[in-house]
Amino acid sequence: MYLLAAAIVVGSYPYSAPKAAAAVTTGSIQSGVNFRTSPSTSGSVIRMIGKGEEVVVLGTPNSKWLQVQDVFGSIGYISSDSKYIRVNSSSSGGSGTVSGTKATIIGSVSFRTSPSTSASRIRYLSKGEQVTVTDKPNSYWYAVTDSKGQTGYVSTDDKYIQVSGAVTGPSEPPAVPGSNRVEAIIAAGMKYLGTPYEYGSSRDNTNTFDCSDLIRQMFKDAIGVTLPADSRGQGDYVRGKGAVKTDWKQLKRGDLMFFMSYKGTKASSYTGKSPFGDKITHAGIYLGDGKVLHTYSKESGGVRTDVISGKHWEYRFLYGGSAL
Repeated sequence: MYLLAAAIVVGSYPYSAPKAAAAVTTGSIQSGVNFRTSPSTSGSVIRMIGKGEEVVVLGTPNSKWLQVQDVFGSIGYISSDSKYIRVNSSSSGGSGTVSGTKATIIGSVSFRTSPSTSASRIRYLSKGEQVTVTDKPNSYWYAVTDSKGQTGYVSTDDKYIQVSGAVTGPSEPPAVPGSNRVEAIIAAGMKYLGTPYEYGSSRDNTNTFDCSDLIRQMFKDAIGVTLPADSRGQGDYVRGKGAVKTDWKQLKRGDLMFFMSYKGTKASSYTGKSPFGDKITHAGIYLGDGKVLHTYSKESGGVRTDVISGKHWEYRFLYGGSAL
């Protein structure tokens, strides 16, 4: 059963209690490049990432390679050569530390891929290890780099880490102009890929999401805007912004999408659909290229991307538009 959820359209992207996201650095692929399982030309090729695709830059294991996450949520490595990727400036929920603050691990602690207890563990950092604190996205997590150049996140609890110097918390998100806001919002959402689904999820943490909670969090993380808490309220909000589209093919990257209840997989099941009369029960964000980023059930694996065309998503679509 498809319950209240939200989705958002993106052109080309988990977290416990914090309310602000870590700085997100995105990259635009300039020329087709191999996406590999390890930072080496001997690493297996996952696929070729094509020109125009957007990725999230997760780390720089060395001068020749970047660790990135693609639009499907896969994590791997690509060449850092500028002929393949243009790295965009970071968009942040508010960085609050001076890059290069040294710290010592004083108790074994999980070193994770993102600021969340549900994020994958890279490894355990051991007592006595030296790390560099590069950001403090919220009061619960530090972004750090270990002695080998691996980037990740550790708890700020002083039983695990001792920082040699002051590290302040996040400030208010900076104003992000024009289309950069769309990319910042999408990048914020892609960082939550795989986060579990929960109908009626709490709006006070990011342990789980339902559809509208995900969209709301993306906007808060990326540009500091708080949207209505449910999908129908978000639909009204978008309509109040101006023109909306009832043909999803006319949407732009970053537009919000609103859907009616699931009635089956055939187009005929939705005969007589009323874009502004039927009840909104799901929302998402459009990524472009016929894909939507959203979350809608536990069984589907939580936050994910889906193809729209020829699927029930296309038949259920009511209307969409920009929330900016």
